[in-house]
Amino acid sequence: MLPSWRPGATRDAVVTFLDALGDVAPGDRVAMFDNDGTLWCERPTYPQFDFFVDRLAAAVGERPELAERPEYAAVLTGDQAAIGALGLARVALALLELFEGQTPAVYDASVRAFFDHAPHRSLGRPLRSMVYQPMLELLDALRQRDVDVFIVSGGGVEFVRAISQRLYGVPADRVVGTAIRYRYERQDGAPTLLRTAELDGAPNEGPAKIEALQRHLGRRPILAAGNSLGDRELLEYAQASQPSLALLIDHDDADREFDYASEAGTITGDEPITDIGRREGWAVVSIRHDWSTVFPDD
Repeated sequence: MLPSWRPGATRDAVVTFLDALGDVAPGDRVAMFDNDGTLWCERPTYPQFDFFVDRLAAAVGERPELAERPEYAAVLTGDQAAIGALGLARVALALLELFEGQTPAVYDASVRAFFDHAPHRSLGRPLRSMVYQPMLELLDALRQRDVDVFIVSGGGVEFVRAISQRLYGVPADRVVGTAIRYRYERQDGAPTLLRTAELDGAPNEGPAKIEALQRHLGRRPILAAGNSLGDRELLEYAQASQPSLALLIDHDDADREFDYASEAGTITGDEPITDIGRREGWAVVSIRHDWSTVFPDD
């Protein structure tokens, strides 16, 4: 069990939790995982951002005038200063316009096709292989104990749903994330659902994660895993149960992955999330020390 987890206090905390599940009613065995930086690599750029760049480049190939729009020009050139000056929210909404009017099936197919060929930007691996092997092992161990596993992501819910079964074995209907609005209309007499470029509520980070999981799932986790300030409330919410496990991923391995302090996209704070986690008694996972393997087939 958990062959990629090195012996130590962190693995012991995980195993102790798994052993305690026999005393938990099956309906209460619920685990919820953040995605970016928790189940897969989020550096040097989020996979969803890479997907947006890929689709933007394709759109510019058909409509070159799009490259002159300030938001798109900044993204295509990787001009972080320009993106900062424009504002991340403005750039994100502009990117959402690329998919306006698409049906859910068309969008889903484009995400799947992207993962069929996309490489990671710097590590020389297929992007679809940038999932964390130790977390895959944990997901399997939970399922073997009849734990219902969910993903509660700050990323776009449709983006994660398109690949959650393939990468993690998590069905699409067990994914919650940042949502967009749809519009319903009839096309040639057929009922049709189409994407808009508007968000449906706030980005799914911080307290919004707890509100969303209750609104969409109606379940409370006894295990939660995350890596940034955007996951703090999720981990606190799980920790309030007994038994419980709040698992925080610390990215401290520049040799095999990246070494950085995790940040949330829409939430800032003065205290590093790792300091909060250690003070609150969470199980803080050091990628460097606690994982013998980071990615599959390493």
